[in-house]
Amino acid sequence: MPHFVVDCSQGILQVHDEESIIARLHRVVNSSGLFEESDIKIRIHPFRIYAVGGGREDFIHTFAWIMQGRSVEQRAALSKAIVSELAEMFPLLPRIAANIAEFERATYFNRAMM
Repeated sequence: MPHFVVDCSQGILQVHDEESIIARLHRVVNSSGLFEESDIKIRIHPFRIYAVGGGREDFIHTFAWIMQGRSVEQRAALSKAIVSELAEMFPLLPRIAANIAEFERATYFNRAMM
């Protein structure tokens, strides 16, 4: 916990590879101070086939799932920091977005909790 999943068009990987995107996002998420660095998980799902507005425009959308307990302001600042970092990496890419969703503490369970 937390999990950051980056959906993107495969074409953006011609500008920056997965490793550099993950490294930059890790730095931004870690610098937020909201998480233990060792808990941050980031994955990238590039899509070869997709449609955006009925066409084929490159895009990046970061979906984040974090444990509940952070304020709306903290979550909004994290979304803005993620989009700002990606916009710096991809200055010509207009379709960059992020959203933060919360895991419900009462229903979350993982193997370490057994």
